[in-house]
Amino acid sequence: MKDITPPEAWEILQSNQDAMLVDVRTTIEYQYVGHPLDAIHVPWKEAPDWEINTDFVKQAREAIARRAGKTEGIESLPVLTICRSGKRSKEAAEALLIDGFKTVYNIDEGFEGDRDSKNHRNTINGWRFHNLPWEQS
Repeated sequence: MKDITPPEAWEILQSNQDAMLVDVRTTIEYQYVGHPLDAIHVPWKEAPDWEINTDFVKQAREAIARRAGKTEGIESLPVLTICRSGKRSKEAAEALLIDGFKTVYNIDEGFEGDRDSKNHRNTINGWRFHNLPWEQS
């Protein structure tokens, strides 16, 4: 697994049509805070109890296969994971590696990035800070 910045992730997604972006944030975060365009949503943890989704790998595998239009060989597709700030996505990326995915990237700044001195996000780094394409549901 390799940690990458949002601009590096965008470059991979633009240069490789087989690359899959998996947003692992909660459903509430994904819908209301927003998400990268064309991201596959599979929560690593879900509110309110924040327990790890024990079906994450199965659900991610199914979603990736659906998006790819095939079930065979999906382990060789590049998979990029993103969360709010890069911590949950790193755990999810590790789970995908253990399951046999070969090329997995963690977007270490996440969607919203780190907090600044006033505890605000989106001001230092992150997908939105870099003005990469995103939408709200």
